[in-house]
Amino acid sequence: VQLQASGGGLVQPGGSLRLSCAASGSLFSINAMGWYRQAPGKQRELVATISSGAGTNLADSVKGRFTISRDNAKNTVYPQMNSLKAEDTAVYYCNAELRRYTWSPILVYWGQGTLVTVSS
Repeated sequence: VQLQASGGGLVQPGGSLRLSCAASGSLFSINAMGWYRQAPGKQRELVATISSGAGTNLADSVKGRFTISRDNAKNTVYPQMNSLKAEDTAVYYCNAELRRYTWSPILVYWGQGTLVTVSS
């Protein structure tokens, strides 16, 4: 199973960016999917998660600016990031809690990270 993240880049303050993360490979089911970020010199922190039933959880720092959605048919999760600030600059990582086979345990897989830079 692989998680492929994309959509990062350079954006001006106040701008928007949409990331995506697709899970591929042999898998049976995906539970929650989410995004985390790590800024230079800081610990990785939660950005947003979305359950298989589309319930969402967003960090206080991004509420009102970010949303998260998923396409279960494509095994893909999309964070929509609006009103970006310089402090949103970080490497963004996606993850997924998934079961590869009917009999296997639920494990967490991580994508490779995509850099988001908010700067004028």
